[in-house]
Amino acid sequence: MSVTATVQQRVNREIRAREVRVIDNEGNQLGVMNINDAIQAAWDRDLDLVEVAPTAVPPVCRILDFGKYKYSQAKKTQESKKHQRIIKIKEIKMRPKIEGHDYDFKKGHVLRFLSQGHRVKVTIMFRGREMAHTHLGKAILDRLTADLTPYAAPENPPRLEGRNMYVYLVVKPGAVFPESVVRAAQHEPEPEEDAKDA
Repeated sequence: MSVTATVQQRVNREIRAREVRVIDNEGNQLGVMNINDAIQAAWDRDLDLVEVAPTAVPPVCRILDFGKYKYSQAKKTQESKKHQRIIKIKEIKMRPKIEGHDYDFKKGHVLRFLSQGHRVKVTIMFRGREMAHTHLGKAILDRLTADLTPYAAPENPPRLEGRNMYVYLVVKPGAVFPESVVRAAQHEPEPEEDAKDA
């Protein structure tokens, strides 16, 4: 019986220990056995010897159908992934001389992304001589952080990198978003991450 194991899980002849503690396919302890006897015991049942606790002394092995075992483990992993929420990093870009209406529009996008559980990177893009006035960009990021205080917190202070200043915003635990924002996030297409001039 030939079974290919993953790196973490050794099966049959891949098990390196000389002696192993064996549990049979019905959950009964067979005790500590020589590895060859343990493999033979598994093969006599038309099953595999699978190392389940390699760090134990001696290592613990179970007699089971490795193909079915791998399948059930894959199903469990798949089920757990269904219940996981994938957190993406969304980015909203602004200019240091952003108009009030555009600021509010982009703040709405940030709020919508946050309501979906995403991290949001807010970037201020500087051009040419604007680099002499990076304080304007910081003021916008500080204002946005203050405006969103009930819902989000900055992961770090604003940072300047090349011609861009940015801050990451993350959802505060227990934050309750306005119902209008949640509805918009559920029923409308996600706003595109905006790289245009504001």
